[in-house]
Amino acid sequence: MSAREVVFGFGAHSTIGDAPELLDMAQLADREGLDLFSLSDHPYVGQRLDAYAALGFVIGRTQRLAGFANVSNLPTRPPAMLARTVTSLAALSGGRVVLGMGAGGLWERIADMGVARLSPSDAVDAFEEAIVLVKKLSGGGPPVTFQGLHYRVNQIEPAPVAPPPVWTGSVGRKSLAATGRVADGWIPGHAADWASERYRASRPVIDEAAAAAGRDPREIRTVFNFPGHITDRPLAATRDRDGRWVGGSTGQWIEELTAAVLQHGASGFMLFSPRGGTPDLPSLARWAGEIAPAVREAVAKDAS
Repeated sequence: MSAREVVFGFGAHSTIGDAPELLDMAQLADREGLDLFSLSDHPYVGQRLDAYAALGFVIGRTQRLAGFANVSNLPTRPPAMLARTVTSLAALSGGRVVLGMGAGGLWERIADMGVARLSPSDAVDAFEEAIVLVKKLSGGGPPVTFQGLHYRVNQIEPAPVAPPPVWTGSVGRKSLAATGRVADGWIPGHAADWASERYRASRPVIDEAAAAAGRDPREIRTVFNFPGHITDRPLAATRDRDGRWVGGSTGQWIEELTAAVLQHGASGFMLFSPRGGTPDLPSLARWAGEIAPAVREAVAKDAS
């Protein structure tokens, strides 16, 4: 995926009982030309599908759709093993996987899984080390020895598979800077979008850290988790009093997302329900069949 290419997908929070619905949605998205789907990763919730087991299953039942955990619960998934998981998925699927990475949010529950609790600062250090290590254990080459503060491997052979793109859910300033140094994409937290103060304050931190590390900030894509209603008729106001997007007609969605790409550098959108959960099938069908193609066409027309 190039930095200019706009990707469209949907997000799901699937329980074990939702498995048939998840597969139906993924197959619809696959047929209609969406790019990817995401699953949350909360292994301490017994009713939730394991994110990586579900990703492998769904990717195996689709043809072009990529999958990613939005975002991987890193403290419970050691990066050396996570590297094996994502490179294996990439090899089996022809590269249809993105690695979503987070430093860990619900530490009370994470610690209940038997994982040693880290301070916020240490968790971000571990997060950056993990991204570096996953990339070192991908793409072939000589055995890797890595001696970090939190993760260590000794003479481990990398998988002969290119590393998948790494997108983070960074929120704090230190984590945002790590994204700029080592990641390939950013998913703003708390459903923040390009009109939010959170985005305006956060994206420059990524860009400055990328430039300081000798990287082109434009290569780090911004992909938005974007909830909202898709209505039959235009709404009088598509944002609430606090400036948060609430939705609108397909025409209003197309106008908003096209402007986000052309004016604000957005490079991807993940549809969620207005409550932040899994969208319903009719909304997903309109997202895939009407909104995404029209935005892509408008962006391509502007570029030509």
